[in-house]
Amino acid sequence: MADTFDHAPAVWTARQLRSALADVPDDAPISIGVAGTPGDLDEYDEFVLVGAEPVEVDPGDGEDPGTPQVEFTLFADAKAGLYYLDME
Repeated sequence: MADTFDHAPAVWTARQLRSALADVPDDAPISIGVAGTPGDLDEYDEFVLVGAEPVEVDPGDGEDPGTPQVEFTLFADAKAGLYYLDME
């Protein structure tokens, strides 16, 4: 059996994001580095921010399934560039 580890990253709040962006020019594009594997940001894939909106998510364990939970979600897409078409 493979070794496992409990991955529990510190999820940022809107306040932390606002603070991090405080000195960024208004017209600066935002890139997102997505970890290749949990916790490994050295080998990240780079995406660009293309949208943000509230998204309803499944309630966690022990929470009322009748109460929808909403999280604000940032949406990313591949960076602009030339890509090969998937020929499947």
